[in-house]
Amino acid sequence: MNAAPPPATAARLDTVETSPLRDILALASRSDVVSFAGGLPDPALFDHEGLRTAVDQVLTHAPRRAFQYSRTEGDPALRAAIAARLDRRGLPTAPDDLLITTGSQQALALATTALLEPGDTVLVENPSYLAALQCFRLAGARVVPLPTCGGECDPAVLTEVVRRERPKLLYVIPNFQNPTGSTMSARLRQEVARNAAAHGLWIVEDDPYGELRYRGDPVPAIAAHPGAEDRTIVLGSFSKILAPGLRVGWLRAPRGARRALTVAKQVADLHTSTLDQAIVGAYLAGGRMEGHIAGLRQAYGARLAAMVAGLPEALPEGSTWNEPEGGMFLWVRLPEGMDAAATLPSAMRRNVAYVPGASFFTDSPVPASMRLTFTTHAQDEIAEGLARLGTVLRQSPHDRDMPAAAQPTAGSPGRRPR
Repeated sequence: MNAAPPPATAARLDTVETSPLRDILALASRSDVVSFAGGLPDPALFDHEGLRTAVDQVLTHAPRRAFQYSRTEGDPALRAAIAARLDRRGLPTAPDDLLITTGSQQALALATTALLEPGDTVLVENPSYLAALQCFRLAGARVVPLPTCGGECDPAVLTEVVRRERPKLLYVIPNFQNPTGSTMSARLRQEVARNAAAHGLWIVEDDPYGELRYRGDPVPAIAAHPGAEDRTIVLGSFSKILAPGLRVGWLRAPRGARRALTVAKQVADLHTSTLDQAIVGAYLAGGRMEGHIAGLRQAYGARLAAMVAGLPEALPEGSTWNEPEGGMFLWVRLPEGMDAAATLPSAMRRNVAYVPGASFFTDSPVPASMRLTFTTHAQDEIAEGLARLGTVLRQSPHDRDMPAAAQPTAGSPGRRPR
C-alpha cells in the first residue's frame, strides 16, 4: 500500500525567512576566521572563577532545589536581585514586576505571543534586530518601518507614522542598537512614551546591551518616562554580561500584561532552567558582577577604539561609519554601488566574516551597508581581520571572484593604495 504523504508544515512559517546571520556564524566558526559577524562575547572574558564558585555553591548547598521544577515566574531570590539592579540603574522595579525567561529572545517571543494578534501593526526601527522581525512575522503581524536608517527618527515623523499606521506595538532597542550601535536620545525616548500614551500602544524596550557603556552618560529608560509606565515591556539578559550559555533573561512588565505573559511562558516551557537560575542568583549574591562588568567595559571599549582606528585604512574611499558609545556593534556604509552581500563570499575565502546590512531592513534595504562586531576578538586579531577585509573591499569585482591563493596579498604590489 502506498502511504499518503504527511501533512504540510504550518503555512505561517513559509513567510518567515531563515536567519542569514545563523548561516554566516556556522561558516565563521572555524578558529582561523576573524569573525566580525555575530554578537558574541569573548569567552576569554567570562568570569570562570566566579562562575565555578557559583556552581559549587549551588551544588553543595541547594542541589535538591536546583534540580527540581520551579515556579513559572522565576526564582524569587533571582527576581529580587534583578529588581535591585534595575533600581540602581534608575528604573524602580519590584520583584513581582519580573518574569525570568530563557534568554531575552524568549522574552521577545513571549511578548509577541501575549500582545499581538494576526494582522496587528508593529512599528520597528529600520534597520532593526533580525530575530525580532522574524518573531513579528511569525505572529502574522504587519511590520512597518520607522525611517531611521542608522540614525534617529525625527520625533515629528514618529508622531505622523503612529497616527497614520495606528500600530498596536512599537519595538525599539534604545541603547547601542542592534545592528547600528546607535543610542536613542532622551528627547526621542520622551516622545515615544508620549505617543504610546496618546495613541494607546504597547512599547517593547529591548535592552540587552545597556550595561556595556564605554563613554557618555546613561540615558533614562523609556519605561521610566511619564506615560510609559503601564504599557512598556522591558527585556534584559545575562547573555552579554555574564555567559550566554546559561540562557537566563528576564522581562519587566506592567500589571496589565503580566497574566498573559505568564500563561505564554507556561505554554512555552513551564519555567526557565532551575539550575541556571540558581547559578546566576549565586553569582549575583557573590558580589562579583559589578567588577566583572567594569572589566568588560574596559576590554570592549579598547576593542571598539581599535576597530574605529583601523577602519580608515580598511574601508574604501567614501565609506562612512559611526562610533557607538557602547554595546557590541558599529555600522558601516560603503560607497554607493557596492554590495556587502556580494562581497561576503570573497571575504570568507580570506577568513574574515561580517554581516551584510541589507538583512536587517524591513524595506528599502541598503546593499552598501554592513554590521561589524568588535567584542569577540582582541585588538591584534581585530587589526588582522581589518587587514583581510581591506584587501577584499579594495579589489575589483573580477579579483574578488578569484581563489584566495591567486589573489594579491595585502603587502604585495597588487594592493590598491589608499
